[in-house]
Order: sequence, then structure tokens, then C-alpha cells
Amino acid sequence: MPSVLIVDDELAIRDMVRMALEMDEFVCLEAGSAKDAHSIIVDDNPDVVLLDWMLPGGSGIDLLSRLRSEDLTREIPVIMLTARVAEEHIVRGLEKGADDYITKPFVPRELIARIRTLLRRSKPELNAERYQVGELVLDGTSHRVFAGSILIDLGPTEFRLLLFLMKHPERVYSRAQLLDHVWGANVYVEERTVDVHIRRLRKALQLPSTDYSKLVQTVRGAGYRFSPLGTGFS
Repeated sequence: MPSVLIVDDELAIRDMVRMALEMDEFVCLEAGSAKDAHSIIVDDNPDVVLLDWMLPGGSGIDLLSRLRSEDLTREIPVIMLTARVAEEHIVRGLEKGADDYITKPFVPRELIARIRTLLRRSKPELNAERYQVGELVLDGTSHRVFAGSILIDLGPTEFRLLLFLMKHPERVYSRAQLLDHVWGANVYVEERTVDVHIRRLRKALQLPSTDYSKLVQTVRGAGYRFSPLGTGFS
């Protein structure tokens, strides 16, 4: 499922937006400040960011400028969702790199439609991807992972990690290589971040009926690989 980070210092606004998006099957992340938002973006790489203008500890515009200046976050779609309705603010937001600008109050259905339009433009390559090993299926069209009829709950980073590994079975990737391919080149985060998300991915793949976590294998001294060989799923 596509993930959306809602950045707003008003809890009531975040709750309203989150409820509307979750009803339409989006995964929602939340931040109440620019600092928290940047940390979540680097760690979880959401598919879309909804960004308020006025935030504690730095404005939304400053955060937008920072996102557009960094390799890791440059391509993340950003929609300004703000009460600032003056033409000069709209123009400034778009000039700073916002992909869209929606003013408050807004109609949730319009917001969702604009998010989906933005996702179609920004991630066209994902729609055709579908990978399967045994009953484990990764469906890029719906951004979901299934084990038979069971929907596996994955965070956005775990989804991208599994997608990359399933696209390149039997190949061993170091932590540094996974950071480059999954998080993006020139990412300034520690390599142990990969280990954390590998653990989360394996935990999600450990189902009561079938343990798919053994498909994600540790290669001592080298890194990780996705391999059905010898697991009973090939």
C-alpha cells in the first residue's frame, strides 16, 4: 500500500487526514515538526509527503528546500497542504519544488485524487512489477505482499527492500549496496540501518502457517540475498 507522511503541528488536522487516507487504504506516517519529518523521510522514504507551511523548529518551505537539495529525498513527491492561500505563497511553494499545492480547508476526496495522480506520475515503473515465490506474491500494482490469501503488513522501506531482493534473487548485496539501491545513492545513514529493516522484514514474513523469513538470507561477511534454493519454496 502507498505510504503518506502527514506533516502538521496540529494533531486534529493529522487525525482528519489520516482517517480519510486510511479509509482509502493508504499507510499513514505522522510528524508534528520539520525535524521529526526529516528523520521519518530518511528512515522510511514515504511515497508522498503532505507538508504544512508553518511548523515548529523550521518552516515547511525550509524543509522542502532541504529535501530537494539532498540526493536521498530529491525525488520524493511533496504536496503543500496549508492555510496560506495567497498567490505569492502558492507560487513560492511551487518554485521551491512542491509537486502540488492544496489550501485548507480542503475536500478529502480531492486530496486523495491528487495523491493518486502524483503517484501515477512519480512511480509508473512500479505498476507492472509482480514477483512470486511459492505462495509469496509481491504485487507492485497494489503495493501489497501476500502469502496465499494472507496480506502481509510491511512498512514502506521493508516493501522496497523485499522488492529489490526479489528482483535480484541469488545475488548477494552488501549493506552499502543495499543502502545505495533501496535508500538511494549518497545516503548519510549508518549501515546498521539495513540490519534493522532486514529484521523487520523477516519478522513480517514469519507467519503462523509458513515461515518465509528464511528466504532472506544472511551471507556471513558479505551481506544479504534472497534465495528460494533449499528452502522448499523453489
